[in-house]
Amino acid sequence: MAKCTLLVDADDTLWENNRYFERTIAECVSLLEPLGYAPEYVRRILNETERRNIQQYGYGVGSFGRSLEETCLALAGALAAPQLRERIAALLQELESITPVILDGVPETLAYLAARHRLILVTKGEPAEQAAKLQKSGLQAFFQAVEIVPEKDVSEYHRIVKQHRIVKSRAWMIGNSPRSDINPALAAGLNAVFIPHPATWELEHAEIRSGSGRLLVVPSFRSLRHHF
Repeated sequence: MAKCTLLVDADDTLWENNRYFERTIAECVSLLEPLGYAPEYVRRILNETERRNIQQYGYGVGSFGRSLEETCLALAGALAAPQLRERIAALLQELESITPVILDGVPETLAYLAARHRLILVTKGEPAEQAAKLQKSGLQAFFQAVEIVPEKDVSEYHRIVKQHRIVKSRAWMIGNSPRSDINPALAAGLNAVFIPHPATWELEHAEIRSGSGRLLVVPSFRSLRHHF
């Protein structure tokens, strides 16, 4: 295959991420269940709160923590506020201290791909937080460039294409999120590789839409070797 530019997502594509957020949510839900709130209801309120806060505070542990605290305090009331705040703060501290757990086959597959193609990491979130995860992961050397963006949308993909002088027909966005990795990349004229992850964040779910680029669906990161 001719040399390509591979844009690679980070969270839940290279390393586990959302499982830890889900674990934190589950513990907070368990604190609210004795008050009569069903887990599904708590999650719906949290999702609505996150959608609203993302507009102002972006992604990352800080924005998530704000949404979690707002949700729990609104449902539990003033009497439970001190204990809830203390427990949520401890859970968020644990979340911030996690060392990325690299997904199966990622390092050797990145080494294989980097020897043949240009690799650019494209991740969204709080810049310092994402940069720290990349540094802890030990995977930075495989990438010729790193893009940490506030949102992955069509305009952001167009900017990346222009900035890095990418030929769209020979470029692929690789990731697990239909909403952020696949649909906007296809809409921007790039090709895309969808690698489903069982713990993909609910707010990243979407029906995959066709675009001018090609779509490839593979079962694992390791299987990219068969296509590139």
